[in-house]
Amino acid sequence: MDYSFSQFLILGALTFIFVGALTPIMRKVAISVGAVDAPNISRKEQKEPVPYLGGVAIAIGVVVASYASLLAVDFSMETFRLASFVLVPAIAISAMGLLDDLRGLQPWPRLLAQTATGAVVATILTLTNTMGVAFGNTVLNYAISIFWIVGVCNSINFFDNLDGGAAGTVAVISTFLFLIAFDRQQILVSALAIVTAGATAGFLIWNRAPAKIYMGDAGALFLGIIVSVLTIRLRPDVSSQLASLAIPLALMAVPILDTTVAVTSRIYRGISPLTGGRDHLSHRLVRIGIARRTTAFLLWGLAIFYGVIAVAIYKWPEQAGTPLIIFGALAWLVKLALFLRIPSE
Repeated sequence: MDYSFSQFLILGALTFIFVGALTPIMRKVAISVGAVDAPNISRKEQKEPVPYLGGVAIAIGVVVASYASLLAVDFSMETFRLASFVLVPAIAISAMGLLDDLRGLQPWPRLLAQTATGAVVATILTLTNTMGVAFGNTVLNYAISIFWIVGVCNSINFFDNLDGGAAGTVAVISTFLFLIAFDRQQILVSALAIVTAGATAGFLIWNRAPAKIYMGDAGALFLGIIVSVLTIRLRPDVSSQLASLAIPLALMAVPILDTTVAVTSRIYRGISPLTGGRDHLSHRLVRIGIARRTTAFLLWGLAIFYGVIAVAIYKWPEQAGTPLIIFGALAWLVKLALFLRIPSE
């Protein structure tokens, strides 16, 4: 069954409204239970405590909108099962993130939980044959899937360090992911992508600078699972496997750049890559005098730039695929070098 572009837009808009209305409620809940991010260490930039639990609003919005849309238009055990293969692991890792938000966890337990979740999801993807671009080797499929899921989770979690930065960037990524999936008539991937875009945009109303609420690890890890699995399940069906692999990399180019800059900087300085710090893209841009709100716009603009490249590779893989991949990769490397030249602290 085919669905129109307008139907998906309505689904995204309804999710936007729902999360936009739910977020201030979660803000009140966070304040009442003391779930706030206090500016008690040097890398915190807010002047006053800011409530967490925005990620709970995002997760509720995505889950409710996804299952409600299934019930409304195309419910079957098959679609319910395929949707749950994405949503249930996301809920599980979000619960771990919520525990981290409320009580604090050490980096290694978090990484182990992400790896275990990634292994479960990789098993599901392999057994159900729902990888968009699969390799001929099962072990390689497992390894790449786990690495991608854990990497994307940490990239988005790392990237959540600026008012509106992560929420806006994920909204952009999800929108371009939706455009490709819709063109391929991958209905479930399209629906989950537009719901994610709507949820993060609705949350952004309250998270833009100066933020009234943060998504916390509960939201960042939830979005990490959603985006990582959707990019794995995206089936571009272009002639070149290189182009097929380049599309998700282009979509995730900005969070990956942020993580690469931070990790490279920390290794160079002899500290743990898992340690928090003021060495991300946003911190560096602010350090050279760019306003925080303008910094968020710049990061969204970079995400749009690579989203356009991803769509262009998808649309013209044979005519322009290789030149676009080379151009995008060189542009990414130039940005990496430029950001690393800005002082870490």
